[in-house]
Amino acid sequence: MDDSNINDLIEKIDRLIATCDRLQQQNQQLLAQERSWRDERLQLIEKNDLARQKVEAMILRLKSLEHDS
Repeated sequence: MDDSNINDLIEKIDRLIATCDRLQQQNQQLLAQERSWRDERLQLIEKNDLARQKVEAMILRLKSLEHDS
């Protein structure tokens, strides 16, 4: 193998390492976004459940008032 081939190979390896580093950083960012979205989803589910419970309680009170009248 001559110097030109070795230099080409070194350059390709350097680019591959840079690509791997960039992909690893992107992967970490995506994992952080996923965690954030999962947390937000859980919060929204809890808010939705709380709102549903409140609406159901209001309906029961309205029905109770209707029967009392």
